[in-house]
Amino acid sequence: MIPFIIFLVIFFGILIFFIYNSIKVVNQSEVYVIERLGKFHKIADAGLTFIIPFVDRVRFVVSLKQQTLDVQPQEVITKDNVTIKINTVVFYKVVAPAKAVYEIQSLKKSIEYLAITTTRDIVGKLDLDATFSSRDLINEQLKMVLNEATSQWGCKVERVEIQDITPPEDIRTAMEKQMNAERTKRAEILKAEGERQAKILQAEGSKTATILAAEAEKEAKIRKAMGDAEAIKRVAEAKALEVQMIYSAMKDADPDERLVQLKSLEALKEIADGDANKIFIPFEAATSNLAELGLKGELLHPTSHKTE
Repeated sequence: MIPFIIFLVIFFGILIFFIYNSIKVVNQSEVYVIERLGKFHKIADAGLTFIIPFVDRVRFVVSLKQQTLDVQPQEVITKDNVTIKINTVVFYKVVAPAKAVYEIQSLKKSIEYLAITTTRDIVGKLDLDATFSSRDLINEQLKMVLNEATSQWGCKVERVEIQDITPPEDIRTAMEKQMNAERTKRAEILKAEGERQAKILQAEGSKTATILAAEAEKEAKIRKAMGDAEAIKRVAEAKALEVQMIYSAMKDADPDERLVQLKSLEALKEIADGDANKIFIPFEAATSNLAELGLKGELLHPTSHKTE
């Protein structure tokens, strides 16, 4: 009886051991590469999977997450023979676990060496200035070459970034001096441009002020002329009104012809006392009443009289 119990204990122990070793739980974002008798058998995805103990075994656990490979700084010679240090970061992801395990000895080391040699090849075709200004171009070329090479390893390169470019100390000093000179040059250009713009604005201001002054003077003269014209017009209207009133008064007084002739000659006398050297008077007035009024001068023509 006792041996039978021992047999059952051993049997159940072996059974539990087999069950425990035959059940595998695969985590999310991971796969198991399972071999059977030393030969690739299957890829176990996330979840519960079963294997045969002592026949099957988990050869590799491969992560499907995006991974980062920091390539150590490497010395690279540019086209213009300047030695610089470049640090590159590669982001990659395993898409075919079996290939990543069986097609390459060490995936990370292979990607690192490939990134170094490709970087040296690309940067060697560029001069120093182009290296600093063409980071995006270098990144794209690195990604393309790495993708082409790693596709047979079941790997996909998602992104490549040049983390740092370090030139030699003397080159860095020369670049700083050049940068300072460029800043000084830009400052001088901006200052000259500002002074030029200020002079232009001052000239435009003076021009505008002159134009406005001329316009104001012109407007003043126009208004003055309009005022003078209005004054002359009002004086003429007043004179006309005065003549009209005198004419009306004379018409209302109904003077005789003798009085009219006397008034006419009195007016001619006032005209003769003026600055004019020639006057024209009616012949009837000159012959009938010239002696009576005592005008000076001599009769030049039957219709004219000259005064000295």
